[in-house]
Amino acid sequence: MTCTCLDRRDLGLLLLRAGTGGVLAAHGAQKLFGWFGGGGIEGTGAFMESVGYAPGKLNAVVAGLSEAGGGLLLALGLATPAAGAAAAGAMAGATAVHTPNGFFSQGGGYEYPAFLGLASAALAVTGPGRYSADHALSHRLNRAWMVPAALAGTAVGVLVTLGARKRNVAAEASEEA
Repeated sequence: MTCTCLDRRDLGLLLLRAGTGGVLAAHGAQKLFGWFGGGGIEGTGAFMESVGYAPGKLNAVVAGLSEAGGGLLLALGLATPAAGAAAAGAMAGATAVHTPNGFFSQGGGYEYPAFLGLASAALAVTGPGRYSADHALSHRLNRAWMVPAALAGTAVGVLVTLGARKRNVAAEASEEA
């Protein structure tokens, strides 16, 4: 039996969804539940506050749900536009924290969260493929109009959140000076 191009593409999307979604779900579980050596809501909230995302606990919950929920949904291929957009938004926030450290992750840079965000956004745009819950549900939660709506909504949320963080960081820097 030969594998058609469509089968290969769908298998590739399944692998990309499962890998990206699994990594994101694990990161979200660290934030929400303290699993896998994570800080849970308390520890993550304190960290979020320290890097300008105030209130810290609220931002920890939003980031954790975006990563864990978006990741799980990506892995399943369910509500793919919303799942990919949510995960990409969370990774935009993480990228902002790591940007001062340069690109490469070994120096604390933004390479890793940027890649996860890009992969998530790409999955939101391309869709989950045939081996997915969206396909099994006749794409009821994966309509063409949902892609720009989810990405635009996420972009607005990211811009508001990053703007608030920038103001918080600037206010803290002026207090220290």
